[in-house]
Amino acid sequence: MSSKAIREYDAKLLLAYWLERAPAVDPSWQLATKFAFPAPKVAQVSWDPETNAITPDTQLPSWVFTTKLVAKPDQLIKRRGKAGLLALNKTWDEAKEWIQARAGKPQKVEAITGTLNNFIVEPFLPHPSNTEYYVCINSDRDGDNILFTHEGGVDIGDVDAKALTLQIHVNAPVPDRKTIADTLLKYVPEAKKATLVDFLIRLYSVYVDLHFAYLEINPLICLDGVDGGAPTIYYLDMAAKLDQTAESICGPRWAIARDLSVYEPGSQATTSKGKTVSADRGPPMASSVWPAPFGRDLTKEEAYIQKLDASTGASLKLTVLNAEGRIWTMVAGGGASVVYSDAIAAHGFAHELANYGEYSGAPSEGQTYEYAKTIIDLMTRGTPHSEGKILIIGGGIANFTNVAATFKGIIRALKEYKSPLIAHNVKIYIRRGGPNYQEGLKAMRLLGESLGVPIKVYGPDTHITEIVPLALGVAGKPKNPVHSIAATPVGPPSPTIKASADPAT
Repeated sequence: MSSKAIREYDAKLLLAYWLERAPAVDPSWQLATKFAFPAPKVAQVSWDPETNAITPDTQLPSWVFTTKLVAKPDQLIKRRGKAGLLALNKTWDEAKEWIQARAGKPQKVEAITGTLNNFIVEPFLPHPSNTEYYVCINSDRDGDNILFTHEGGVDIGDVDAKALTLQIHVNAPVPDRKTIADTLLKYVPEAKKATLVDFLIRLYSVYVDLHFAYLEINPLICLDGVDGGAPTIYYLDMAAKLDQTAESICGPRWAIARDLSVYEPGSQATTSKGKTVSADRGPPMASSVWPAPFGRDLTKEEAYIQKLDASTGASLKLTVLNAEGRIWTMVAGGGASVVYSDAIAAHGFAHELANYGEYSGAPSEGQTYEYAKTIIDLMTRGTPHSEGKILIIGGGIANFTNVAATFKGIIRALKEYKSPLIAHNVKIYIRRGGPNYQEGLKAMRLLGESLGVPIKVYGPDTHITEIVPLALGVAGKPKNPVHSIAATPVGPPSPTIKASADPAT
């Protein structure tokens, strides 16, 4: 599982569309009341840094201009109410002014400062505090857990201490309605129990069908029925995470819920010929950047690699840690990327580590070229460092990635940046193994003879992190071995391979 947080706006659209449509987890889970599904009323307002303007009125739904509103940032910020980041009971003109006063501005939330650039707008719902509840569904290796408490809202306090929990174990029978009510709704008025059970079974069905990894609603509102009618449900604040690896399974279901046209009156998912639509509809989740944590705004290069990653079945990741750092890495494999970063830190050079990332899953030559070009461009900007810079192109022994093909992409990028590499006095250290590694390493060595940049090349007979102390110019054990993962060199360094070498594995 790769658990990725999503915006509240997207989470509410997923729930609005699928709460009524998702297949029940169990045939016995049928609605017992005249359950009224909450209306999908949510709007997104974004700030454009290029124009310094927010989403124009013409792109907002009509109800925004006729309803009292709630406005708040939608950037994975916790405890927005306590941070003064809620505008309540506002007209659109008032909410717009509130947003404009904060959009594009730095905002400190607890110890973190970030730029506010994304907001969510919803209808304002007056309600008494005794109608506020809390519900959360999360997953662990044993199954799913539903947490519920009859006291929700801003001052909920310690959820783990006060929430009632229902565990739904893997491959075990699902609980019946009575078990759900008896376990989670002990302190809920009797008149509301059936409606809340209806909501919980639908909520959990959506959670399972759409491969959520986490889903929290606080507060969940359950208002008394009017004139003897059934109680009504509203969800105000929501936090959610999806299992990103499930995109191949339920990507179309994520997408259609985010197609705003499906919420227009009379809209149906049909083709132009009147038949039910079978093709994908709506913006894929991958087309919108998975939001970074608040205070960690993506750089243009990070956003580009994330977009590239979303367009391929391979994995391409990049995080810039210190753009002025001397040590840059281009590592194949998620595990190897951790090992190399750990080894660099263990030798006392964490403050010089410029980036973290990895490429894996057999990216094409073109994709590897784009990835390598982005990193090399970053490391050759600005004034050259007096001590020069180091590029570590490392990796383990690949299972199926064609080393020669990926190295062709890296070689293209290195040739393209020949002059900047020389100007910045860059030294390159390479260690790799796997399919066609001999061809790839030979090409790298030959490149070193013509590029004018020192390149040291090692094969799989050299320990995976053995090139780290060589590149850093240090000897002996790491300074911080307690934090090291296999950072200590094993045996003498292997010599730089020859063009005709065929190192044994």
